[in-house]
Amino acid sequence: MNTLFGQPLKVVNCGLVSFADNLRRAGGEVEHVSWQPPALGDLEAGLDLAYLMRHPLVEQANETAFARYLEAQPVLCDIVTASDAISAMNERKLILHSGPPIAWANMCGPVQGAIIGAVMLEGWAADHASAERLVLDGKIDLEPCHHYNAVGPMAGIISPSMPLFVIQNKSNGHRTYCNFNEGLGKVLRFGANSEEVLTRLRWMKPTLAPALKAALRVSGEIDLKPLMAQALHMGDEVHNRNSAATGLFIKRIMPALLEVDLPLAQIRDVSAAIIGNDHFFLNISMAACKAMMDAAANVPFSSMVSVMARNGVNFGIRLSGTGDQWFQARANPVEGLFFPGYGVDDAAADLGDSAITETAGVGGFAMASSPAIVKFVGGTPADASANSRRMQAITLGGNPAFTLPALDFAPTAAGIDARMVADRRILPVINTGIAHKRAGVGQIGAGITTAPMECFVDAIRALASTVRQHTGQTS
Repeated sequence: MNTLFGQPLKVVNCGLVSFADNLRRAGGEVEHVSWQPPALGDLEAGLDLAYLMRHPLVEQANETAFARYLEAQPVLCDIVTASDAISAMNERKLILHSGPPIAWANMCGPVQGAIIGAVMLEGWAADHASAERLVLDGKIDLEPCHHYNAVGPMAGIISPSMPLFVIQNKSNGHRTYCNFNEGLGKVLRFGANSEEVLTRLRWMKPTLAPALKAALRVSGEIDLKPLMAQALHMGDEVHNRNSAATGLFIKRIMPALLEVDLPLAQIRDVSAAIIGNDHFFLNISMAACKAMMDAAANVPFSSMVSVMARNGVNFGIRLSGTGDQWFQARANPVEGLFFPGYGVDDAAADLGDSAITETAGVGGFAMASSPAIVKFVGGTPADASANSRRMQAITLGGNPAFTLPALDFAPTAAGIDARMVADRRILPVINTGIAHKRAGVGQIGAGITTAPMECFVDAIRALASTVRQHTGQTS
């Protein structure tokens, strides 16, 4: 021992940084390892996590869920009105919103503003005050898009008269839906509800939707995985950057649009709307990812995450093995770049269903393919590649359909495993737009955020309970 302490001191410090600082001041050479106990240090949750690790039921279930995700073949097959796709909208006044369930009184400004806009769009109220009164009186039902096989960006609003993209998974016939992208500026998804916004939405139903529907009849269904894969090779990550994907979609739909028997003025207006909106494909991408994740959902005992979504207040996840149960926590703030004149104090919390893209292995998980995205969300191309690599530590595998040129064409990390998230303390990364906390102001920036750990710890507890009940164990 005397010999040991007479030698130069080289220490690996694990845990508190202050221990490393003291050793350095004493002249030691210290390598600090940032470590915390898994599952937020919760003893019971840690025991549940240990129980689920390598559990044969969970392992087999994850193989099944992941295989179903990989087998999914989403195609854009139709355009329909929301009330035709969602039968509940014919039975009651129903408006869908993004994220997990939330009461009106607890909603953020952009979601409330968007709901008021949708109420007026449907003709249920003539002004803002009357629209809000209908909601407060319980005359309007508000539910998550995910409860109806649908997704929506930011506020995520879907109301009965809105046209929807219809995505069908050819491997199982399941259909998912998403509303149309309005473009940038004053738009409903950021809570704007002026007459300008409503006029644009009213234009979509009789003009944009019929033209796209007719064009799809000419072109036939559009396979989306190959299109998304090509876009990844062209600099998109198909969440916040959809320039290439929108261009590829235009290449597919425009020849068909020119063949349909519609007035030239309508075709010209529709073409201009699509060509002038680089984010047009985002909503199609979201519905395609929803179809892939729905294929992996409801596999008993699976720890694979099937949904990540945010409502501007809370972040929610679902596990394949726990069905429709939500696990929620306060949404994390978004770290990124703000437009001139705005800052952190102006921002709403993380918002929207578009995290379904990350759930499916693209978006933030595929940032390595999109170095230009860092100019929008912050960081460097090296950071983007590091994010894609780090996600490999919390996923069940890779998706060979989606490859990343910057990582030697490695497949994107996919199949988030809640066990790995809780054990390794690596949170799923999400790149996202930042909405102003007040309705109608719109987008004020973009950045990167993560899902809160509390969601995954609660999900681990619930899954462990389910597995124990099945095996007849009580603890």
